[in-house]
Amino acid sequence: MQIQIINGPNLNLLGKREPEIYGNVSFEEYFESLRKEFPQVSMHYFQSNHEGDLIDKLHEIGFNYDGIVLNAGALTHYSYALADAVKAISIPVIEVHISDIYAREDFRKISLTGENCIEIISGKGLNGYKLAIEKLIK
Repeated sequence: MQIQIINGPNLNLLGKREPEIYGNVSFEEYFESLRKEFPQVSMHYFQSNHEGDLIDKLHEIGFNYDGIVLNAGALTHYSYALADAVKAISIPVIEVHISDIYAREDFRKISLTGENCIEIISGKGLNGYKLAIEKLIK
């Protein structure tokens, strides 16, 4: 089984950015723990601060892998292009948000990309990625 994790803008700053919201662990550290926890999964990680790069990655793997875990960051709330890219691919996508987007600013309560995902996991911290992988495996 092949699963791709895709993180969007500013998620390269995990562990440094607003630790009271996002924690103090870098995603690279967390990703290594996921790989150890799910040795049966060929897991890949991609992060970009650029919308087009995220769309290109979705197109690249969206017909070949078994699933995608997507945290598009702020693009979640206003990128119709990214939402269309998720809709255009054939593999299941689960959207993850570290913080609870429904308990934050009003603009964050809308998920354009989530409309085309099989599920949205919000507010579970980094553990949301693990929950998404477990769902994709099942």
